[in-house]
Amino acid sequence: MQQASAALPKCKCVLTATKTNEGNWDLVGNNTPVFFIRDPSKFPDFIHSQKKNPKTNLPDPEAMFEYWANHPQSLHQMTILMSDRGIPCSYRHMNGYGSHTLSLWNSKGERFWVKWHLKTNQGIETLTNEEAAKKPAFGAQKDLVEAIEKSEFPSWSVKIQIMPEEKAKDYPINPFDLTKIWPHQDFPLIEIGQLELNRNVENYFAETEQAAFSPSNLVPGIGASPDKVLQARLLMYPDAHRYRLGTNANQLPVNAPKCPVNHYQRDGAMAGMCPAHGDTNNQGESVTFYPNDRVNEGAPVPDPSIVEPPMPLIEEAWVKAYDTKDEDNFTQAGDLYRIMTDDQKDQLAGNIAEGLSQANGHIQKRMLEQFNSADPDYKDRVQDTLR
Repeated sequence: MQQASAALPKCKCVLTATKTNEGNWDLVGNNTPVFFIRDPSKFPDFIHSQKKNPKTNLPDPEAMFEYWANHPQSLHQMTILMSDRGIPCSYRHMNGYGSHTLSLWNSKGERFWVKWHLKTNQGIETLTNEEAAKKPAFGAQKDLVEAIEKSEFPSWSVKIQIMPEEKAKDYPINPFDLTKIWPHQDFPLIEIGQLELNRNVENYFAETEQAAFSPSNLVPGIGASPDKVLQARLLMYPDAHRYRLGTNANQLPVNAPKCPVNHYQRDGAMAGMCPAHGDTNNQGESVTFYPNDRVNEGAPVPDPSIVEPPMPLIEEAWVKAYDTKDEDNFTQAGDLYRIMTDDQKDQLAGNIAEGLSQANGHIQKRMLEQFNSADPDYKDRVQDTLR
């Protein structure tokens, strides 16, 4: 779990690596079930809007709300972020989500769409802005390390939602839209296991800073989906790791699979790692290309038994620029608002007003229109708090 200051509401990255006898599978998500965008090309602009002002180097709430005012697909995630769950009390007291829709398929070639949830067994505990301001900057990290050192191992119930492939074709909500959840009444949570953190790292740089999680790290039976943001991350994450850690980042001990690896990628910086550490797997003089004449001598070959099932194009499909301006951006934000208690609604309104009050009147007007589209009371509470 990635450290982030507890002084402001922020998404916390939730990353897990499962090392199986068929390779590594990484679940790369957040502590929220949705995100701010459904179009990956919007990601750089979103990040720029959340950064400090380029002139003053100070936080810039007006820029944040200016972006959100022009980008209503962010309303659902912004509502979560500004709610009481925006600042978890600790890493132990928050949920994790794969967020994206992934897929599972069986030996019959049947595909199912899946959402992954990690539900904290410690219970949800949160902080107000005032409480968070009194916490040390690295309090969440300290809390996690000390709990594990005392053998108070935090754990999470691993649950999934399953949608049959055929169901996705006529379901009223786009199942691959990262700004939306799957309602639990339609797709109930199914518990499949437990996740426990029971060891602290011995060397933070070697085991945490050098870790290279990627949603493209998949194993047979687990696949991606047409989620456009996920499709972009499949390419961007390993590319970022090659830049950050080097071309052979996956050979670092923290990232290396526990199973044999057979492919034709070789050499480059850190290839095979340093023999001083007992690893001389530099592929030697073995053949460097495929196809070749050495299959009978043990050269690796593709395994057709683990090929992902084909995905047909929708009949009469047309390729065009990605445009979601007519999507429903408000219903799920309103649904979330209506299940909050009055205290939670007031905290939400207060958190929003604290930043929105620093924006100009035109930005405030457009944000209030979005809140009203989600629920009139949502707008009224924020408006009353702004006065």
